[in-house]
Amino acid sequence: MNVPLSDLTSDRIASWLALEAETRATNAAQSFRILRAFIRWADDTPAYSGIIPPGAYSARKVRDATPKSETKKDDSIQREQLQLWFKGVKQLTNPIRAAYLQALLLTGARRTELTELLWDNVDFQWQTLYIGDKIEGMRTIPLPPYLSQLLATLPRKNKWVFYSSRSESGHIEEPKDAHAKALTAVGLPHVTIHGLRRSFGTLAEWLDVPIGVVAQINGHKPSALAEKHYRRRPIDILRMWHVRIESWILEQAKIDPPTQPNRPTNAAEVRDENSTAVPCP
Repeated sequence: MNVPLSDLTSDRIASWLALEAETRATNAAQSFRILRAFIRWADDTPAYSGIIPPGAYSARKVRDATPKSETKKDDSIQREQLQLWFKGVKQLTNPIRAAYLQALLLTGARRTELTELLWDNVDFQWQTLYIGDKIEGMRTIPLPPYLSQLLATLPRKNKWVFYSSRSESGHIEEPKDAHAKALTAVGLPHVTIHGLRRSFGTLAEWLDVPIGVVAQINGHKPSALAEKHYRRRPIDILRMWHVRIESWILEQAKIDPPTQPNRPTNAAEVRDENSTAVPCP
């Protein structure tokens, strides 16, 4: 908004919201949240405090004009869709993106938690992943057998597990196009990348997995009321449940599970760009 701070009145903001919401409600709601955060920052900064009129973002007219957030419906992979979903993903020409999408579904991780996964944080010996967590900084989750074998087949070209030669960061940045292509190829309806995270939780319900187990794996903190006795479970208990979840998903997808966990006795191995086995830290 190309206006002075003193012109950010509740009337101006409400009119702007009403206009934007007509054609792009989601973007308008997101932009308003950013604007609201900026106004709060300005009020707390001596150089700008008092310039923006009081109640600029909190007036009733502004609240009424703000588009309401709605929970996405059917934004997940259903049990009966798993076979087609895996088929579509495995047909992708880029094996790294195919592995990334499967990892999202099998861990329930957030998009960036896996795009920024480091080889140093993959422990094949003890079947463990150390991934970034937006709430706790880092969290430790199991590395179930199928996913372990999948990651072990990936080329190791830099420090990132999900390498990309096209991005400046060196890792996958935006996987939604690949996912959309996989869905279209097998005739499945649209599911967002975040929907794969949601799918992990809903599919786990088929096995009556404790809500705290799912939450600890995918990085949610359930309330004590939801689980009655919320507690942090050790990795071996998480692994027991995680392996069950993965095995059940593979069974529904008609995929043969690994014959045994990929747990080497010494340093784990991954393949380099020439398919020659090299030690993984």
